[in-house]
Amino acid sequence: MGLKTFLQSASRLLKLATKPGRTELWLSIKICFLGILAIGGIGFIIQLIGTQI
Repeated sequence: MGLKTFLQSASRLLKLATKPGRTELWLSIKICFLGILAIGGIGFIIQLIGTQI
């Protein structure tokens, strides 16, 4: 893939891209927050197991 085709593809993508609506943005924030909580919970459980051993 050459530079010219990459730039054409990138410009085509940017023309189609739109700002997310309020509901879509809120859904993305909730999903990210749940992911952070899940990773933090897993790390906390691993730390608890490590201190018990």
